[in-house]
Amino acid sequence: MKKFILPFVFSLFIIACKAQLAPGEYTTTNKKAISAFEKALEYYNNRNDEKALEELKKAIEKDPMFIEPHLLTAQIYTDGGKLQEAITEYIKALEINPKFDKKTYYLLANIEMTLGKYADAKKDYEDFLKNKNLHPDSKETAERQLANCNFAIEAMKNPVPFEPKSMGEAINSSLDEYFPAITADDQTFLYTRNNRTEQIPLQEDFLVSKKVNGAWTPSVMLGNGINTPGNEGAPSISADGQILFFIACAEMDGTYGETRKGFGSCDIFYSQKVGNNWARPYNMGPVVNSKNWETQPCFSADGQTLYFVSNRPGGVGASDIWFTTLQADGSWGSPVNLGKKVNTPGKEESVYIHPDGKTLYFSSNGHVGMGKLDIYVVRKDAAGEWGTPVNLGYPINTYGDENSLLVNGGGNIAYFASNRAGGMGGLDLYQFELPKEARPETITYVKGKVYDAKTKQPLGAHFELIDLETAKQVIVSDANSGNGEFLVTLPIERNYALNVSQSGYLFYSENFSLKGLVDKSKPFLMDVPMVSIDTGSVVELKNVFFETAKFDLKPESKVELDKLVSFLTFNKTLRIQLSGHTDNVGDKKSNQLLSQNRAKAVYDYLAAHGIDAKRLTFVGYGDTRPKVPNDSDANRAINRRTEFKVVGK
Repeated sequence: MKKFILPFVFSLFIIACKAQLAPGEYTTTNKKAISAFEKALEYYNNRNDEKALEELKKAIEKDPMFIEPHLLTAQIYTDGGKLQEAITEYIKALEINPKFDKKTYYLLANIEMTLGKYADAKKDYEDFLKNKNLHPDSKETAERQLANCNFAIEAMKNPVPFEPKSMGEAINSSLDEYFPAITADDQTFLYTRNNRTEQIPLQEDFLVSKKVNGAWTPSVMLGNGINTPGNEGAPSISADGQILFFIACAEMDGTYGETRKGFGSCDIFYSQKVGNNWARPYNMGPVVNSKNWETQPCFSADGQTLYFVSNRPGGVGASDIWFTTLQADGSWGSPVNLGKKVNTPGKEESVYIHPDGKTLYFSSNGHVGMGKLDIYVVRKDAAGEWGTPVNLGYPINTYGDENSLLVNGGGNIAYFASNRAGGMGGLDLYQFELPKEARPETITYVKGKVYDAKTKQPLGAHFELIDLETAKQVIVSDANSGNGEFLVTLPIERNYALNVSQSGYLFYSENFSLKGLVDKSKPFLMDVPMVSIDTGSVVELKNVFFETAKFDLKPESKVELDKLVSFLTFNKTLRIQLSGHTDNVGDKKSNQLLSQNRAKAVYDYLAAHGIDAKRLTFVGYGDTRPKVPNDSDANRAINRRTEFKVVGK
């Protein structure tokens, strides 16, 4: 999963001090060797590495035991990325005199670490740490890298399943493709491509592909004012595909128009989908964006939290993961650092929160791993606290940099960018089956359209998904105002109430029990017909529940009843009739009394919560008004219901 291999940049600790010594204080007395070495130093300081290497070769030929030329040769090879050659020279210096300078082991181990030579690096870090009076920074780095060596050696002995497959020519090209994003239903795939030219080395734009009959269609430019002559990158699409967050590194004067004015280095922008088109993008504003660097946003499926990466002040390390939460008034709150369990003094980036709302993937070079940027998974517990990050293991992680991991809604397939051999050119996008230990909680989703029940015109209604057991709001979302499409994710093993509301319409309610779900791959496909507020309109309260054969309201009914209280409070002139209905099992007279008492229980709740009793009436119909024939358990359950009817506006 290697994306980039960037050589370490090393400081020339030894040569810097030795260059000031008199000729007699070198590790040689050979004047010709010393003369060649000092010429090499002069060439090196003037950045003429080729000439410096020529003189160093002469110095070594005059005295092979002259340590300083070996060390400077190693430094020049390191600077030029010839790391194996640098290793050879450092080893020669140590063979001559392992005690000449304790830093040699440290420099050698760092290069070995860069090349994934973990056993060699482990030995050399250990030899370095045997020395006394080490510089605190070098000592800390060596100890951290030694822990990485030990982890990597064990990880390579116990590899995790990993069989990456290219996403093919529908997605990839000879250019670089990276930073993927996907909707929760796995039907829309968005990513960044660098459409570079000889004149413009960096020109990032977004492309999108749709899944048709299980295959990705050839990707096309996103268009609609999102892509510009500037750079757009690191997209995050909401779980329902209706909101796009992305990064634009714009000038503060808005070089690419009003829609690209920024507050600093790179800012987070967002756009909402209207019909099939993307609306004008907006900067998220100075509360979220700063004069520093904000990048790699990821929007949670519950519509409440945006995670992102920033190097803003107040963080733990070089770059941290932060989050901002949507406020009640629709604004975004001040960003909060994710904390020291996840963030380290190193770099954290490529954050991705799965639609289950609990499983977060990110890259870091600060946690124990394979040495550079590795991918980790961390989970949130029931109290909302993040646990300990877990490395995804080898060979998902290697001695190179790994990042940009994306996991599909089903939780079994992961996507990433790599420049591995066999690709179409540069960075390509790949997919692989995620090991079970790294998978998120299983989710499903509800997908459909909202429309006016009479006119059939689409509506941009508001959704609330509520956990019936905790009465806590799980997801907030809105249907597409242009075509009424919606998608709401549902973590399984819970019972949910779904409420849909739109100004001028009666609210719509539904409930889902996802406990003991057998087929977890099948989503709920449904349409939501919204009934306008007219006299005679009827709404079934699908989330009002009673004890069996009783009229005691169950605690989980509170969610729906509070929604009805809010609806009647907002629509102050409405008068309604509450009605109870039963199936045909049992005595008719008893059923009629039970249905009436259930309607009265709702009446009493509304009156107790501030609704004028003069606006309310109640009636029990028993089994006299069935919706479907009482010929099965399923149908009888449908007929047991509570409704309200508008009797006056």
